[in-house]
Amino acid sequence: MRIPSPVKIALPIFLFAFVLDRFIWYSVNNMAFNKKKYQNAILYLCQKLQGEVRGKKKLAKLLYFADFDLYEKNQKSITGDVYRALPMGPFPSALEEVTSEMAEKEMLQVQQVEEREGYIATEVYKCITEPDLSVFDDEEKKMLDRIVVKYGHLNGKQLEELSHAEAPYVGTELRKDIPYDLAFYRGTDFNEQ
Repeated sequence: MRIPSPVKIALPIFLFAFVLDRFIWYSVNNMAFNKKKYQNAILYLCQKLQGEVRGKKKLAKLLYFADFDLYEKNQKSITGDVYRALPMGPFPSALEEVTSEMAEKEMLQVQQVEEREGYIATEVYKCITEPDLSVFDDEEKKMLDRIVVKYGHLNGKQLEELSHAEAPYVGTELRKDIPYDLAFYRGTDFNEQ
């Protein structure tokens, strides 16, 4: 019996690893961060939720559901942001930078509101300008509308609990980036609102 040379064994393994690496690189880089859509998604959510979103956690989770629901359905996200698995659930890595810039440009008002004595103040996001809906395609707009209807009435704690039960969060080590491909293990019913 003839034993194959190490080169004949290693070459297919190398080629597989190379192709997998290129696929991962393409997948990650094909979802480019889109600041314009990010800003307008925030403005749209605020507008649809009676002019404000109460709480950073709530805003973070609404964006998470918008991005991961759309990715599960159409293999793309709205914001292109990277989400990290933090103790209170998925958190978009650029959220604070984007909202700060929007506040500086007077697109968004961010207020610290002390709702209960002894508790950390709640960040309240209020839209100052109208969202530019032309930045969204039909699927993105429908997904944002779906998020408002399905999750807009919930508070940050309720959204945290929902996100903690989802495969993307459960399947990711704490404080690591959440792979968008884990959205395919959620089994979302897009026929329901």
